[in-house]
Amino acid sequence: MKELQPINQQVILDITDPKDEQRTASGIIIPDVAREKPKSAVIAWMGAIENAEVKPGDTVLYKPFGGTEIEFEGKKYLILPYADIYAKVVETESI
Repeated sequence: MKELQPINQQVILDITDPKDEQRTASGIIIPDVAREKPKSAVIAWMGAIENAEVKPGDTVLYKPFGGTEIEFEGKKYLILPYADIYAKVVETESI
C-alpha cells in the first residue's frame, strides 16, 4: 500500500466527493465546475509539525481556494499549508 508523506509543514486533506453527480430538484445535472467547493475535509496525512492542534482523522475547516488538488490511487486530495487550516470541527454535548 502506498501513502503520501507531506513535508514542510504541509497537510493533506481527503476531498473525495462521495456523490459524483448532483442534480437539481427538476433533474438538471450540476457540473463540477458549477458546484460550490466544500470548505471542510478530513485530514488524511500530515507532515511533522510541532505542537499541532489537529491530527489525521480530524475534520477541519480550511481556507477556500487554497492548496493544490491532486488525485492519488483513485481519490482526490488537497495539499495545503498547516497555516491554512482555520478550525477543527468537534462534537459537543448539548446542555
